[in-house]
Amino acid sequence: MLQTRFTKLVGVEHPIVQGGMQWVGRAELVAAVANAGALGFITALTQPTPEDLRKEIARCRALTDKPFGVNLTILPAIKPPPYAEYRAAIIESGIKVVETAGNKPQEHVDEFRKHGVKVVHKCTSVRHALSAERMGVDAISIDGFECAGHPGEDDTPGLILIPAAANKIKIPMIASGGFADARGLVAALALGADGINMGTRFMATKESPIHQLIKEKIVANDERETELIFRTMRNTSRVAKNEISTRVVAMEKEGAKFEDIRELVAGARGKMVYATGNSDEGIWSAGQVQGLIQDIPSCAELISRIVREAEAIIRNRLEGMIVQPQREAAE
Repeated sequence: MLQTRFTKLVGVEHPIVQGGMQWVGRAELVAAVANAGALGFITALTQPTPEDLRKEIARCRALTDKPFGVNLTILPAIKPPPYAEYRAAIIESGIKVVETAGNKPQEHVDEFRKHGVKVVHKCTSVRHALSAERMGVDAISIDGFECAGHPGEDDTPGLILIPAAANKIKIPMIASGGFADARGLVAALALGADGINMGTRFMATKESPIHQLIKEKIVANDERETELIFRTMRNTSRVAKNEISTRVVAMEKEGAKFEDIRELVAGARGKMVYATGNSDEGIWSAGQVQGLIQDIPSCAELISRIVREAEAIIRNRLEGMIVQPQREAAE
């Protein structure tokens, strides 16, 4: 068993996290992750209302007696969701760990901590991680450029970002972006992280609530099958490469503004991808890690495999490289 500062902080067996994913972070996936000894997060804003979130938390509780959390992502919007009401639903439902992401979450951090809720804040740069640490969060999730979703605007990949953050962050930290297997977990631990967060890898599991054809598409795709949209708007998002994302990138190169592509990138269309299995129906998130995903296991199979193989890499491969220098033969 691999024990780290993060596993002790949140009370789980394995240093593996299934972070929030819009339309994907639902009870059946989160409970399967929890039952396998890792930490799963329900995505709050996938639920249409705070009351629906309460029901989803209750549904998850009926499927597991292990710890799980809720993700609350705070993003700029013309008509923002009622964040305070979602926050109240999380607290009143007795959730003990929350993943925050997006804009400065100070008021949410203060309120969560007042009620004994641990906060893991997801960020894409060392400076934002330090800011979150000063804000009083309990742990950091540091997200490299390889990740699905929003990688920030610095384009710093994990191999640099994780140790750079580990040099300065004092609280527990998990590494996000580009993780799918035991090799990634061991590498993250070696770079100074206390665990890994996986999104795209958990999409391609038996319990993931998305269409089988999309799971098979993730397995078939290689590491080149993503696009970076909204680059010109400085709101970069890494999504699966398909007819729509390729079109959006081409339109941006020709000077398109958000209103010109709004219809193409609508969330409702992305949601339909997961429902219908038509990978070209809308924009959907996927990371470069697609190139490392070869199968669709259960969450239990995936997590036990990663932990078992990680222990083998540490015990056999790495330890086997340490050779004691032989003393020079006595003259």
